[in-house]
Amino acid sequence: MDLSPAPVLALLVGLFHTGLYMFLRGSAGVRLVFVAIAAILGAFAGQALALRLGDPLQIGDFGLVWSSLLSWLGIILIVAASLLAPARSGQSR
Repeated sequence: MDLSPAPVLALLVGLFHTGLYMFLRGSAGVRLVFVAIAAILGAFAGQALALRLGDPLQIGDFGLVWSSLLSWLGIILIVAASLLAPARSGQSR
């Protein structure tokens, strides 16, 4: 089975930026899983964009700048969605 390096590098870039977000934020709680998934999918989408537009910083065919930018865009979207979501109350009666 031949595997392209793009999914593996997108996983590494997404997890790196998730770790950087955790370092800056301190904690994310349950949101961490969603932040990691959004960062990985953003990095993969950034790679697809880099193939079409070009990227100034590449690792082989993998565009690092676009992958990093869209990874952070995914993280920002998850954080914004969690801030806009209604707060849960302790127990409803």
